Amino acid sequence: MIKNLETTECIELLNNNYIGHLAFISHKEPYILPITYSYNQKSNSIIGYSAEGHKIDAMRKNDLVSLEVEEIKSVNNWRSVNVHGTFEELQGIDAKYLLHEFAQKVKKLVEQKEGAHPEFISEFSSKLYGQGIPIVYRINIHEITGKYRNS
Repeated sequence: MIKNLETTECIELLNNNYIGHLAFISHKEPYILPITYSYNQKSNSIIGYSAEGHKIDAMRKNDLVSLEVEEIKSVNNWRSVNVHGTFEELQGIDAKYLLHEFAQKVKKLVEQKEGAHPEFISEFSSKLYGQGIPIVYRINIHEITGKYRNS
């Protein structure tokens, strides 16, 4: 039987993972892409970064986005969280600070989950600094829901 996760369980799932699927609208069409993210407890938001391109352009035009994160062990044993919120582009010292915090948290999760010891952000995220200055963004969470199945 599928049941609802409590809000605290949803936040725990977000906090303990770093890969999700970001949904956004572009040219009146829905898109969904995998991203590396970090949950920020202080601001109850999602932090991410990207090079300039389709995703960033689309979110600048329509800031309503969703993020889906899941943990799947089997068809009958999984948890999933959906976040609905708004895109906010960050700049200056705030962007630098949150990108550093993002990198430290994701490194720690990669070590815990995969036993790897990445030294650089490029080892766990596909966006390379050679593509220009990264765009650091926040998803301000407006709603968070979750489901699980464990039978």
